[in-house]
Amino acid sequence: MSEAQILLLTAASIAFLHTILGPDHYVVFTAMGKARRWSLAKTLRITLYCGAGHVLSSVLIGMVGLLIGAQLATLVDIESTRGNFAAWGLLAFGLMYFAWGLRQAGQKHSHSHTHVHGDVVHAHEHDHRDEHRHVHDERARHSITPWAIFIIFVFGPCEALIPLFLYPAAQQSTGLVVWIALVFGTVTLATMLVLVAITSVGLEKLRIPAFSGRYVHAVAGAVIALCGGAITFAGL
Repeated sequence: MSEAQILLLTAASIAFLHTILGPDHYVVFTAMGKARRWSLAKTLRITLYCGAGHVLSSVLIGMVGLLIGAQLATLVDIESTRGNFAAWGLLAFGLMYFAWGLRQAGQKHSHSHTHVHGDVVHAHEHDHRDEHRHVHDERARHSITPWAIFIIFVFGPCEALIPLFLYPAAQQSTGLVVWIALVFGTVTLATMLVLVAITSVGLEKLRIPAFSGRYVHAVAGAVIALCGGAITFAGL
């Protein structure tokens, strides 16, 4: 096996492990897709956009760093700083969405109506939110939620990618640098999409009450906050 093939295989392996060991790469999209009632296609599309921003931002920083002759330590520091911003941003977003979810759950109250038709009396429960569901669905189409997640993921670094650039760059092999970026990015995105698809379909099949009841938004926010907390305090 040639040196270039070993580097490309290493890039693919690290990309896979980097993605599967980082729950924020897929749990966030699965939770939000379920809470916002996105179709699987829309969930995967948003995952793809956010994942592309996540990878391309690190590729851009790495390429610029190589062009200006930045040292590995400098690039690592930049990625570390971006990672801190992203982790805290994810934690803050999760907590805010959790609070909003609790508020939404509190508004989902219902009351009964009694109707008399001649000698027939019947009652039924009425949910104010269901009455105006079409209004909320229209607002959901223009939600800022996907943009907020996208911005967080653009700040999120691919720390493992930077060292992979250095060896071929030192050998003045620009082509290999490009191939490493392509392999790393492709494997990262493919892994994200597969994991989001599996977890989304799995949740749909399991029909977990927490992800289908009135507290679904609060649960999603809590899950995202836990992901942000795991990155911030546990270094996942």
